[in-house]
Amino acid sequence: MYAESTAVVGPLATFSEPHSYDLCEFHAGRLTVPRGWEVVRHEIDVEDSGPTGDDLLALADAVREAARPEPPRNPADDGSGTRRGHLRVLPDIT
Repeated sequence: MYAESTAVVGPLATFSEPHSYDLCEFHAGRLTVPRGWEVVRHEIDVEDSGPTGDDLLALADAVREAARPEPPRNPADDGSGTRRGHLRVLPDIT
């Protein structure tokens, strides 16, 4: 929040933001800001810092997806929907 001269320190981000940075606890606790700026600190509840049921379900879904076998691919298929062989016949120009 550069325009508002505010630095917000809180839990790790769940998605990428262009002007946010993840800091370890050591450095987050020692953060200083320019004179005139305000620091807003969002404390983390240690009792509630574990994974939620949604987090565990998302992890299980990701593991299932990664373990799903891919269908066998035909080496002659280049992905364009038309079959292309890897060998070509060139005309004899002698």
